[in-house]
Amino acid sequence: MRNSAKFLLAGAFALAMVQVPAAEQQGNTGQQQAQRQQQPQPAQPQQQQTPTFTSRAYLVTTDVIVRDSKTDQFMADLKPTDFDILEDGVKQELASMVLIHGGRAYNTLAPPPAPMQEGIILPVARPTNDAAGRVFLLFVDDLHMDFQQTPRIREIFRKMLKNLIHDGDMWGMVSTGTSSISIDLTYDRALLDDAINRISGGGLKPSEVIKGQEGADGPVELRYRAHVAFTTANQLMTNLEKLHNRRKAVIWVSSGYDFNPFEKSRLKEQLGPCDNGTDASGNSDSSQSNCVGANGRVDPNLVPQGSQFADAELVRDMAEVTRAANRANATLYTIDPRGLVAGGDIGENVDPVEWETYVSKTVDSLRTIADLTGGFAVVNQNDFDKALKRIDAETSDYYVLGFYSSNPDPLRRTRRIEVVTRRDGVKVWSRTSYSLRPTPSDTTSKK
Repeated sequence: MRNSAKFLLAGAFALAMVQVPAAEQQGNTGQQQAQRQQQPQPAQPQQQQTPTFTSRAYLVTTDVIVRDSKTDQFMADLKPTDFDILEDGVKQELASMVLIHGGRAYNTLAPPPAPMQEGIILPVARPTNDAAGRVFLLFVDDLHMDFQQTPRIREIFRKMLKNLIHDGDMWGMVSTGTSSISIDLTYDRALLDDAINRISGGGLKPSEVIKGQEGADGPVELRYRAHVAFTTANQLMTNLEKLHNRRKAVIWVSSGYDFNPFEKSRLKEQLGPCDNGTDASGNSDSSQSNCVGANGRVDPNLVPQGSQFADAELVRDMAEVTRAANRANATLYTIDPRGLVAGGDIGENVDPVEWETYVSKTVDSLRTIADLTGGFAVVNQNDFDKALKRIDAETSDYYVLGFYSSNPDPLRRTRRIEVVTRRDGVKVWSRTSYSLRPTPSDTTSKK
């Protein structure tokens, strides 16, 4: 036992003697490496980084309607050489041309194929010679339609089912309010009849606007409803941008928009009853009066600051949705279900001058939305059948022209376009501008 213990002790001592030099050697190596790092190293030539610029070319398409100026008949025999497209006054090279005649699509000039990717072999794409080419999106802005007009609104949509949307047409429907309608694009016309029965107007009455809560931007509820309507419309335009080479018509049914209606009546409601300008002693003091002047003018110091910019904000919202529609090559047709508007509701007791101003602004807003996208507004008329047949004709016969912009400037966001023909005696309708897609940096900055 003693000999074995001595043997184990001697072995441990020998192992320790072996490990010590190894540890010292590792320590010396670490010191040498540290000394090398401290010594100045020869400067390495820095490689100059060259900035890389990337650009993308998008096919810009626009719908064009060409009719004979004498007979008003659609001209379906035009060739690519008969059209000239100008962007900001500069002629562009026509890259594609599709003829839609009788709701059918015929390719007369296909766009050039996309660049081939390495390692991927794709079959040659064949042009579509015969396909349904109409897409209708029914935008029901029930937040801006009177509940009492619900039967009339439903009748207008039944007329659409009869005179506008035919078998083979793709359609969808979205509402902004309590009707709670959201139907994706489909060919099933039976779904439309069921959706029509669910439409119900839910707009604010003039008295509700006048007596409603006021905020920094004006009537709180009214501005919220307008925000919902325009936000929904912008999202729809973004979705429609994914469809190509089809006539995309948006039927926008609404009573129009006014961000600052009945201004004088609203101010009177906020100020309360007139105190005839008397002070604490009962003496007359005009400086203490809180009434609107006898001439009907409103003291600008009493008007909320947001109300002074209401018209400008409405123009901004309309411009945003029309830019999105032009980018998606979608034409907006606005329909006012009020028809030929006369006086206001007797039970509302609204000032006639303010009512007339309100009607004028709401009608003008519908005209602006339609005009800026190549459509037209159905306002101040009760003959909806005639208007729907006109929309049917415009969406059945037209050309789709495409080009790649020759302007590489990304800061030129909105660009003016003009389509002319070399034929004599013809009338041409097309959109007048389009906007580039927002860049990711622009989208991030808005959040």
